Amino acid sequence: MAREDTEDAIIAYKSILAQIIDNRPSGTRQRLATALGKHRSFVTQITSPTYATPLPARHLATIVRVCHFSAAEEERFLEAYQAAHPGKLPDLGQSEKLRHLSLMVPDFGDDRKNRLLEEAISDLVQKIVAISGASEQ
Repeated sequence: MAREDTEDAIIAYKSILAQIIDNRPSGTRQRLATALGKHRSFVTQITSPTYATPLPARHLATIVRVCHFSAAEEERFLEAYQAAHPGKLPDLGQSEKLRHLSLMVPDFGDDRKNRLLEEAISDLVQKIVAISGASEQ
């Protein structure tokens, strides 16, 4: 797929997602940020068609769960996602059971450094969960 076609396909699924989120109660973006362990600005980048930032496949199940997609919304969104990222669609059949965990971390006084720390912690947790899940199989 050509770069321009890929960008158009990303805009298509993000437009669907933005429409779904706009029809949800206020605070949905913040709940999504919390569930993803990310800053709200990250949620804005991955859900807004204005940004070319692709939506990471590993976040799809959480987004569908937190935003309470209807079956029709989920089907429409996932078809558009698959068109933009062929072969990257994960199996969403098993919804993870999650619990909230809060951490106190230093504020570096720099948005970039704070975001990098949050992303590093989130990535570490995801890797630990992946390792623990792999050992059970």
